[in-house]
Formats: sequence, C-alpha cells, structure tokens
Amino acid sequence: MYLTAFFFPDEERETDFLFDLKTTYDQSLYPFRVLPRTGLREIRFRPVTILYGGNGSGKSTVLNVIAEKLRLARESAFNRTRFYQRYVDLCSFTQEETIPAGSRIITSDDVFDMMLDIRAVNEGIERKRAELAEAYFALRREHFQVSGLADMEHLHRVNRARAQTMSRFIEEESGQTLRERSNGESALLFFQAKMETDTLCLLDEPENSLSPENQLALADFLQEAVRYCGNQLVISTHSPFLLAIPGARIIDLDNGAQVTERWTQLKNIRVYRDFFRKHADAFDDAD
Repeated sequence: MYLTAFFFPDEERETDFLFDLKTTYDQSLYPFRVLPRTGLREIRFRPVTILYGGNGSGKSTVLNVIAEKLRLARESAFNRTRFYQRYVDLCSFTQEETIPAGSRIITSDDVFDMMLDIRAVNEGIERKRAELAEAYFALRREHFQVSGLADMEHLHRVNRARAQTMSRFIEEESGQTLRERSNGESALLFFQAKMETDTLCLLDEPENSLSPENQLALADFLQEAVRYCGNQLVISTHSPFLLAIPGARIIDLDNGAQVTERWTQLKNIRVYRDFFRKHADAFDDAD
C-alpha cells in the first residue's frame, strides 16, 4: 500500500471557490461540478480499488485528478481546462509510503495509440513486402555480371532470389511482421511493459479492445502484479472479469459512491446474469 486515502472538495467548498472567482458554471470550469453529483467525497484505498459506473459517471475524471495531484507519469493528453489545476489544488491525500518513482496512469487512449503505431508499422512492412515481391521477380530475370568486388553483395542477392521461394526470400529480407500478434495480445504486452514492479498504477478502462478471454488474462496478470510484484492498483472498469478480482474495494459511482465488495450486486452484472438466464436453453442446446 502506498496511497491510503484521497479527498475531493465537496459541493459547498466548490461553490465557495467558484463564488470567489465571481464566475458562473460553464464547460470551461471542468472538473468542477462533476463529482458532487456522484456523492464522492473521499476514497479509502486497498491494494486493489475499483471505480465502477456508467459512461459519464466521472470514473476517468477521478483517475485523472488523482494522477495530477500525485504527479504520476502519463502519456496521452486529457481534458485539462484552465481551471483544472485549481481544482487539483483543493484535493488532498494521505499515504502509507512515498509514492514510488515509476508510478503512472495508463488509459485506454494509451493502448489505442499503441495499436495505431503498430498499424502504421505493419502498413510500412506490408509496403516493403510488396516492393520485395517485385524485386524478387526482377532479380530472378536479371542477367547480372560481376565487374568488381563492389558487385558481390548484389550477386549474392540475385543468387538468393534464384535459389529461394518468394516467401522465403521476402521473409529473410523483411523480417517478422508485427501483425502476428492480435490487438488483444499486443494490449496485454503493453500493460506488462508499462507497469513497473513496486509502483502505484492507475488504469482507466484497461479492458477496452480486449476480448473476454483476454480480459480474463488481464485480470490474472493484475492479481499477480499485486500479490507478487508489490503493485497497488486503482482501476476504472465495466468489466465483470476485473470487478471479480478477489478482495477489491468497489466504489459504485452510479449509486451515491457506495462502497461494496460484492461485485455480483452491481446493476450491470445483474443485467448480464438475467440475459444469460433468459437464454439458458440456447446454451443447453449448444452443449
């Protein structure tokens, strides 16, 4: 445990502050006026703390405010208005140990940007492979004579093209393509690479872009990170696989920021349950 508690300004304190500014509410005042309507005043943390709620419930706002207050490392930009720092200054926190270097916030935008980078690399590789296919046939048809030592490398390339299949030639010339890993596998590797041991990590909807199978794998990885690697996690999520992490403290932002440890009582989880019960016969037929 590093972070033990975090405190947000209540509605009265927000109102007093905004009155002193002599301004009225508008979009530019974000993140003011967001959290009071959820009932969230403070968070008491465990090794795994989860923020649950629908879209627009303030989950991302909470993580971004905490990250800014603690000066955690981050990659992607976020909605930082001209009043953002003033709001952060009104927040406070307590800690059991000093927040370690290497602690960070990881957002779904970070994962998406990584996938875009991989796509760009893959497109570059595919263009190169198309060019190599053309070169392969040109080299096989070429009538080449060596006129000096400088020509030896090209001669070797001609001989490789004549001796190998096109796929083998392209593979040796271009190397492995990143496309061999799925988006989900790449996302899992991203979390494994970015999360240093013995750190506080804030994860904003890490299940995005992950199949149910990979969400289960992510949940297993996160549990091991806490149990064996000294990580403390604060997660915002809709995923039942992450909500089911044993021992997690869940804050339900859809229900007055009520704290629960019974993930099976959450509204969305019961929607899943009722849906599968309704279609139970279809599962029986499939078996």
